[in-house]
Amino acid sequence: MKTKELKSGKVNVITLGCSKNLVDSENLISQLQANQIEAAHEENDSNAGTIVVNTCGFIDLAKEESVNTILEYAQQKKLGRIEKLYVTGCLSERYMDDLQKEMPEVDGFFGTLDLPLLLSRFNADYKHDLIGERTITTPPHYAYLKISEGCNRTCSFCAIPLMRGKHVSKPIEELVTEARGLARRGVKELMLIAQELTYYGLDLYKKRMLAELLDRLADVEGIDWIRLHYAYPNKFPVEVFDVMKNRDSICNYLDIPLQHASDRVLKLMKRQTSRQEMWSLIEKARQAVPGLTLRTTMIVGFPGETEEDFESLCDFVREARFDRMGVFQYSHEEDTSAHILPDDVSPELKQERAERLMAIQREISLEKNEAKVGKVFKVLFDRKEGRCFAGRTEGDSPEVDNEVLVDGAEQFVRIGDFANVKITEASEYDLYGNVID
Repeated sequence: MKTKELKSGKVNVITLGCSKNLVDSENLISQLQANQIEAAHEENDSNAGTIVVNTCGFIDLAKEESVNTILEYAQQKKLGRIEKLYVTGCLSERYMDDLQKEMPEVDGFFGTLDLPLLLSRFNADYKHDLIGERTITTPPHYAYLKISEGCNRTCSFCAIPLMRGKHVSKPIEELVTEARGLARRGVKELMLIAQELTYYGLDLYKKRMLAELLDRLADVEGIDWIRLHYAYPNKFPVEVFDVMKNRDSICNYLDIPLQHASDRVLKLMKRQTSRQEMWSLIEKARQAVPGLTLRTTMIVGFPGETEEDFESLCDFVREARFDRMGVFQYSHEEDTSAHILPDDVSPELKQERAERLMAIQREISLEKNEAKVGKVFKVLFDRKEGRCFAGRTEGDSPEVDNEVLVDGAEQFVRIGDFANVKITEASEYDLYGNVID
């Protein structure tokens, strides 16, 4: 029985998964609003008439979260609390036929490139003139800038090309226009994202153009920080380091997922690189950009990973001393080339190896953070949580990296502003300090 009057014209978009999905949701909301349809992102308002769930299908845990979220809203629809339920994104792209059979309560499933088709369900037209005008669901002083879609790599563990298709770069002029539009609205920091940044431009310009793109974006007035996420190590365009060194607004920060360090496992993963090549790139990067913050991700428990392979990975992490590192446990994904291999590392051993690897990284992180005590850093403040203001240095990206905490009972900073902070204390993943003039 309905207890509230439904607002059938209001749309609430729920986003699961990565920042690339978040940008897709922001574009959807912008398109709906441009068609005079009331739309919001993850509002607690239970009076929305329509729910759109933007799903993730990357690994088992993400798929499970997506399925559970869809089921939750399907139940809300059965109870009469919402009128329409649509599902889009990676899970929907990959498993549309199965989902349609299993979830008849859903009014429509749409793939990753089906935005115009989804809009048609609202009698809305796709507006081609919204470059740089998308809704921002992050804090207003930072935003993600997706520079391309899809991926041409053939990593054996990865299902992203199945869900996102081939690599398609956005033209430089379009990205500069979008960056200018974001800057006019108060955005100070851009996080460049893609399935793979370093491939950027090959399809449009017949050469890798990431360095040229960075140079153009660095000219956008009002953007103070630009940081790079998801840069593939193979055939890395090293001219990026020159731009990073010479342009103040390009953060000395690089997220470069390496995934493993055993040559045998790298070959099975079809990573098209070797331990020595990765090591040479790390050395080149640190020599070219003093003070560079390096972030990476690793995968443990890949089929056939031996204790010797894992120890080789551990040794590499100890030697490389990454500033930031995330660890995934291998997920056996159907239709990937690794799926023909036996998933022979037990869940318990995957968990144990993930914990062992992160224990190594925690020690490194603590040592690097303790070395910052007594030093002064430029910090961008994101929010106030409890009694503390929380911000980030140039070496920290939102959600995934360290934070700088300042006691709000004794000091005041404005959210979205920069301030110089002297670090007084350090833990494994956080820094504590005082604002100085």
